[in-house]
Amino acid sequence: MSIIRIDSLDCPGLEVYASLTEAQLRNRLDPSRGIFIAESPKVINVAIQAGYEPLSLLCESRHIDGDAASIIARFPDIPVFTGERDLLASLTGYTLTRGVLCAMRRPLPPAVSDICRDARRVVVIDGVVDTTNIGAIFRSAAALGIDAVLLTPTSCDPLNRRAIRVSMGTVFLVPWTWVDSADQLKTLGFKTVAMALTDRSVPIDDPGLCAEPRLAIIMGTEGDGLPAATIERADYTARIPMAHGVDSLNVAAAAAVAFWQLR
Repeated sequence: MSIIRIDSLDCPGLEVYASLTEAQLRNRLDPSRGIFIAESPKVINVAIQAGYEPLSLLCESRHIDGDAASIIARFPDIPVFTGERDLLASLTGYTLTRGVLCAMRRPLPPAVSDICRDARRVVVIDGVVDTTNIGAIFRSAAALGIDAVLLTPTSCDPLNRRAIRVSMGTVFLVPWTWVDSADQLKTLGFKTVAMALTDRSVPIDDPGLCAEPRLAIIMGTEGDGLPAATIERADYTARIPMAHGVDSLNVAAAAAVAFWQLR
């Protein structure tokens, strides 16, 4: 067991927790194999069970023989940085919600064709930049039977610390990767449905839409929604019927409704 007690920022290895930005973490090793931070023993264990590799731990002293004990026992050779709660809060800039952080190796993103090979329902997240929404969409995707998540390069990184926490670790359970555009799904045999309010939008319970054997659900950015060109190229445009003159839902809420109806 490699326990390293800390009292300053000078300890080598602490920079991943204390001073590197999310962008710097992504490129810590090389552009395709960076680092991400997972928070809380429950989420860290979900990542480990899914095959992600831990590199180090940062935890309060009381968790070494408590919530982090099983992780430390399984990976006895990784460094475990530890200190008191107030000290760790001063190092990281925030209070550790569950007392344990884990730096983990970022995997290589799989090919779109690989994660969609046997999929029937996938979601394309196009330009969604709020980490809370990304995490919530992943959690709904996992719970409601979405087979894969595809994100455009303009979307937020699912391995952002907050996105992971909001998702409750489901970012490690649902296959996901980056995609240039939803059009790529058509070459794999999917019909695409843009979630948008237009003159040609059909209700989300449209029988033809629900009967599609392979369907890619496209969700747009929080403010402006999907680009007009994306909507125009989609096979369907669908809307969620709403009352009281409400014309839209938060993208994470809309995604949950769409996943349930089109599962």
